[in-house]
Amino acid sequence: MAEKVSFASMSGPVLAGLIDLPEGEVRGWGVFSHGFTLGKDSPAAARICKQLAAEGIGMLRFDNLGLGDSEGDWGDGSFTHKVADTVEATRFMAERGTPAELLVGHSFGGAAVLAAAGEAVGVDAVVTVGAPFQPAHVEHNYDAVLSRVLEEGQSPWMAGGKSLTLRDHFVHDVRRADLRHKIMQLKKPLLVMHSPTDNTVGIENASDIFNTARHPRSFVALEGSDHLLTRKGQARRAARIISAWADQYLVD
Repeated sequence: MAEKVSFASMSGPVLAGLIDLPEGEVRGWGVFSHGFTLGKDSPAAARICKQLAAEGIGMLRFDNLGLGDSEGDWGDGSFTHKVADTVEATRFMAERGTPAELLVGHSFGGAAVLAAAGEAVGVDAVVTVGAPFQPAHVEHNYDAVLSRVLEEGQSPWMAGGKSLTLRDHFVHDVRRADLRHKIMQLKKPLLVMHSPTDNTVGIENASDIFNTARHPRSFVALEGSDHLLTRKGQARRAARIISAWADQYLVD
C-alpha cells in the first residue's frame, strides 16, 4: 500500500510523493532520493521502497522539481536545490510523526543524500546505491548541449524521453559541489552499494566514497546489476541488504 502525499519544495512549488507504508510490525521509516532525471516511479526507487516497506520500513519517495507529478520547472533546480528538498522531505516525515531514520539515494540521488545527511531531520543512517563521488559526474549526460548552455545561458535537452531545459546555473552549481568534506564529516553509519559492472557510474566512485568516509562504513558489491537496477530482482535484492544492514540503526 502507498499513501499519496505532498510537501513544499524549498523554492515553493509542491512536490508529489508516495509513502510505501510498512507491512506488519513497523521497524522504522526512511526517505529515498531518486536519480538525476528519473523520478519516484523509476525502477530503483519504486522497487527498493516497496521491498523495504514489505520488511517493515516505510519509505517516502518523491519527484524532484518539475519531474513526474511535482510542480515547478526542472530547469529552475540544481544540485543544491535537490539537496535542500531532500532535507525538506525528512522534515516533512518528522512533522507527520514518522521521522525518517534512514536516508537512501540512488545515483545522483546518492550524491544528494551524502550532501543532505548533515542537515536531515532525524536521520541515523545513510545508504548510497550507484552514486558518483562528485555530482559533476552527471555532466556527461548533457555534453552534447553543454557549449550552447554556457554560451547562451540555456538549451533544450532531451533526457529519457523528457523535454527539459538545461540552464547554466545548474552546470555551474554542480561543478562547484564537492562531496569530499561532506563525506568526511558525515558522522553517521554509511552503506555504499555499487555494481562492479556499472557502465554509467564506474565502481571507482564507490571506492572513493568508501575510502573518504569514516567508520562505521560498509560496502556491498551488487554483482550482476546494471546502473538503473532494471533487471529482475536486482532492486529487491538491494533492498533486502539495506533492510538487514539498517536494522541496528532503526528505532525499536
